[in-house]
Amino acid sequence: MRSGTVAVIGKANAGKSTLVNAMVGEKVAIVSPKPQTTRDRIMGILNRSDRQIVFVDTPGIYRSRNALGDLMLRTTETTSRDVDALLFVHDGHAGVREDDIALMLKYQSLGVPMLVAYNKTDIMPAERVPEDAKRLYEGGVEAAVYAVSARRRRNLGKLEDALAAMLPEGEPLFPEDVISDRSERFMIAELMREKILLGYDEEIPHGVAIVVNTFEKRENGTYAVDLDVICEKKNHKAILIGKQGSAIKETATHARVAMEKFLGAKVYLTVYVKVRADWRDKASLIKEFGYRPDDP
Repeated sequence: MRSGTVAVIGKANAGKSTLVNAMVGEKVAIVSPKPQTTRDRIMGILNRSDRQIVFVDTPGIYRSRNALGDLMLRTTETTSRDVDALLFVHDGHAGVREDDIALMLKYQSLGVPMLVAYNKTDIMPAERVPEDAKRLYEGGVEAAVYAVSARRRRNLGKLEDALAAMLPEGEPLFPEDVISDRSERFMIAELMREKILLGYDEEIPHGVAIVVNTFEKRENGTYAVDLDVICEKKNHKAILIGKQGSAIKETATHARVAMEKFLGAKVYLTVYVKVRADWRDKASLIKEFGYRPDDP
């Protein structure tokens, strides 16, 4: 049996989390069209009779503008050095630029076996794929390139086989019924943040943190969830809440439906919006809100 860890890396919005969810077959990471959706390392575990592939979804590589961004970049850098293989996810629809090649070469230089998932082929001309693959090769990228569509689940079987072949032989790292290293409480917070990312524009979603105060399963099988939506400015709070609370009520409804689907049970959700000025640049608040500066 082959078993090991694969760091899923690449630029922000390349489709890393969508690909991990598709490979695992379950939602283990939130997705949105906005950069920096993923803030933590999140493991998604694919189990087969002859393999266990532990995907480690990492924050997208993006120009940092605050202390939280610095932490996210460090998380990706550190994770990439401590795995059995790298899966570099590239947004094929965006083409191939010099900085894309430079980034792949940077991670190739780590000496960790690497493959490239050339993603989003469902929304681009097919003839572009070999042209871009040639450009990567001529630029010095030695990793094999697999043209895939995470959204449409195209060519994922070949990618899975190639990744498994790169992993060492050994016992599974996790029990076969485990699909993620993250708790239900963590996913509840992430689902709320996902709906904010999808429902609001501009800077507001990126300045939001979710703090779960109560996550309780009752005797009748339902869940009681009480959480705070943390934002950085008073005017952001007003926009999040909306006229007579309409915006946050709608967002909370979408989040509750997603939580119920995830948990398979009725959820009673209570949401408050609070302001913590410039929290993304304050190490104590970053840690308080669940982002772990001391973790590798």
